Amino acid sequence: MENTQLWYIVKRKTSHCEIVPSNLVRDDDPEIMEKWGTFTSQSEAIARRIGLIRAGKCQPV
Repeated sequence: MENTQLWYIVKRKTSHCEIVPSNLVRDDDPEIMEKWGTFTSQSEAIARRIGLIRAGKCQPV
């Protein structure tokens, strides 16, 4: 069975968006304001993050 890494985009309290692997995202983390995902590749998450930055939903790191 293939072990595929999944990715999320998370918005921190500082309004910065980061791309993080799914194993580091906790629903009870008070620093995470919003999250988008899951994405099957890091490059897909990067492309979506650029769109969120352009839309004004978050700031680059």
